[in-house]
Amino acid sequence: MTASTTRRAPDPPVRPRGGLFRHRDFRLLWTGQAISSIGSNVTTVALPLVALAVLDATTFQVAVLTAAAWLPWLLVGLPAGAWVDRLRRRPVMIVCDLVSALLFLSVPVAAVLGVLTIGHLLAVALGGGLARVFFETADQAYLPTLLRPVEVPEGNAKLHATQSASYVVGPGLAGLIAQLAGAVTALLLDALSFLVSAACLARIRAVESRPHRPAGPASLRREVATGIRFVARDPYLRVLTVFGAASNIGLTGYQAVLVVFLVRSAGLPPGLVGLLIGLASLGGIVGATVATSLARRVGTARALLLAALGAGPPALLIPLAGPGLRAIWLLLGGVVVSLAVAVGNVVKGSFRQMYTPQALLGRVTVSMQLLNFGTIPLAAVLAGALGTAYGPGRAIWVMTGWLALTPLILLAGPLRRRRDLPAAPQPV
Repeated sequence: MTASTTRRAPDPPVRPRGGLFRHRDFRLLWTGQAISSIGSNVTTVALPLVALAVLDATTFQVAVLTAAAWLPWLLVGLPAGAWVDRLRRRPVMIVCDLVSALLFLSVPVAAVLGVLTIGHLLAVALGGGLARVFFETADQAYLPTLLRPVEVPEGNAKLHATQSASYVVGPGLAGLIAQLAGAVTALLLDALSFLVSAACLARIRAVESRPHRPAGPASLRREVATGIRFVARDPYLRVLTVFGAASNIGLTGYQAVLVVFLVRSAGLPPGLVGLLIGLASLGGIVGATVATSLARRVGTARALLLAALGAGPPALLIPLAGPGLRAIWLLLGGVVVSLAVAVGNVVKGSFRQMYTPQALLGRVTVSMQLLNFGTIPLAAVLAGALGTAYGPGRAIWVMTGWLALTPLILLAGPLRRRRDLPAAPQPV
């Protein structure tokens, strides 16, 4: 095991107005992540549009692009947690931003030179996903070292609210830029956003101490196993991990073929596709904003159950979408699902950060995300295969039907008997 200590900047005084936005270092972290999230969500729509418009990709190839972006969680997720626990988190995040900027810049360069291929897009998606594994693992472990424990829920809520807003702004920008200047041009925005994020992180003043490890040879395998055992033996982390993996199958499955469905089945132009996907994410802004208040009012455990119910059955509205006025079903289902997902992410993220011992946080995070995110490439490939065989509309029905059943997992666990989640693991 490793132990990590961090020398924080002096705690800021009580901030009656403005909250954490008056905290300079958090403001820099938030700014970088806000701009980077917008860029990443531009790419979520722009990359499939490049594949469809420039390379005439099939439904299966577009779905495999989504799978490639998430595959690194299966390949390096567990050792990444152990490595991050051995390093200062902020430099790891800066390096990941710079690598991502170079990767996404390579797409418009290759397009200008006339050498862009599906293989190139797959390599960029895979490389960007690898950088994301290390960035998100370090980011989850970094926030509790930057803020006081009482500030962590507010910090998570603000970051998730901004991320949810990027789900609206990013796809809309992608569609607009693709309509006016081509989808390839939209990827330039993502590359620039990573550079801005790196610059913001570099300006943070709080100094992390180098993680200390006990004397003697360190075993990466032993450290990884410690994180897995902690999650597997804890009843709350265990059920949240299984639920996250199951729900991500449905969420990613329908999202992997949604652009193909809207462009080829519904016959919508790229600009409108980006707008609809962005508007469907509006609920996420509301969800992230109210998550902390909701958890205080009804209890953290009950808030998670309500979020699961909101992200499940309402998803069945999405495959009812079609041309003309039928697009309203995508908006209704998408808004409710995104609101519920945002509430669940804020509550679950804050719980994990405060519940888990700091020295284990990186490994516990990736142990949970290995299963949570590891199902995503499998779901994308499955949805792509279903879409190829039976059409994207039927594939979306299958995936949202699965998503509607996932709240049963949380109802079968210990959350149904509690108002609030525990503050610390029970002693063994």
